[in-house]
Amino acid sequence: MNNGFYILVTLMSLFSQSGISQVAFHNYGNVQIHDLGQIGFHIDLTNDGTFNQNLGLAGFYNTNTPLTISGNEIPRFYNMEVDVENHLFLEINTEVSNSLIYVNGDVITPRTTPSISLDFLENAIYVLEDNLRNTDGYTSFNGSNEFTFPIGEDDKLRPLITPFQNNNVKYSAAYFNEDPNFPSTFSTAFDTSLSEGIIETVNTNEFWDFNGLSQTSVTLTWDNNSLISQLTTSLDKLRVVGWSISENRWKNLGNTSTTGTMTEGTISSEAFNPSDYEILTFGSLINENGLTIYDVFTPNGDGDNETFMIEGIELFDNTLKIFNRWGVLVYETKNYKNDWKGLSDGRATLVKKEKLPAGTYFYVLELTKSGKQQAGPLYITY
Repeated sequence: MNNGFYILVTLMSLFSQSGISQVAFHNYGNVQIHDLGQIGFHIDLTNDGTFNQNLGLAGFYNTNTPLTISGNEIPRFYNMEVDVENHLFLEINTEVSNSLIYVNGDVITPRTTPSISLDFLENAIYVLEDNLRNTDGYTSFNGSNEFTFPIGEDDKLRPLITPFQNNNVKYSAAYFNEDPNFPSTFSTAFDTSLSEGIIETVNTNEFWDFNGLSQTSVTLTWDNNSLISQLTTSLDKLRVVGWSISENRWKNLGNTSTTGTMTEGTISSEAFNPSDYEILTFGSLINENGLTIYDVFTPNGDGDNETFMIEGIELFDNTLKIFNRWGVLVYETKNYKNDWKGLSDGRATLVKKEKLPAGTYFYVLELTKSGKQQAGPLYITY
């Protein structure tokens, strides 16, 4: 194709097995867009040949009907423009190496096949994304730069952001505007009542599917429809949570920073391995009344239930005291870390660091900020 020359794709009639005429541009050979060249697809593209050495612009345009990109060979476009009011459907991965312009309509990928996505390569960018113009389905990025995934659903743009990486890595993501208890395209439900002890509530309005093989943090975004105020009254207690594949419950992925307000903002997680988690969403930490105290433990060296556990205690400044049945202090610490193995360590203890005998003890836990105390029996067995 000559530089600067615009081609209106010629319609080609292909006949299905049913005999119904279908219109598409079907590439069986070797097509290339040279620098400054432009090609406009007003009909479907079926690519079964080489179409990945492109410069210039490939545009997809239709004001009346949807368009589809399909075939057996992945096309790669340097600059891509999407102006299809009734959406551009991808039935095969489609790569962008420089830029994509969302002019009109969504790019839609099959959510039941997450491996098919709109793929941005290193240094590729996009513009004009909004609630009506984004990728409804899966987008991937292969590179090292910070990347904001232009993903959404139901006329709602809800980006997920990955930070700068040390090496080129590939991640993919999709946004789901649905309750994780009743997911539409997953084989399992993600019960929001099942979570580790420090998580009090899990969002039931939306979630993200995020995939990759390299550890990273992520930033999730929310708007007024996310109902963050129903999860927590303080952004300090908001967390990114993930459904653990190995544990079948929601786990805390942290909160390294937040921006915005209850009605619009972002939250960044700690680093985690995406392959360990099925989906991500928002959760909130327990309040002081939500601490779970396990009052029996067996420090016998078998590696199971070895320490006195208080789920959620790491969230609060605290003082913990343990007394024996005669009221003698046998253990005391500030900011308990779930690490007491039943060794004597109190001021009145005659022989410190010795294993206490099996029996009944009593704990007193004071939360420093509120001054609230919890107390009760504690049982050591061997």
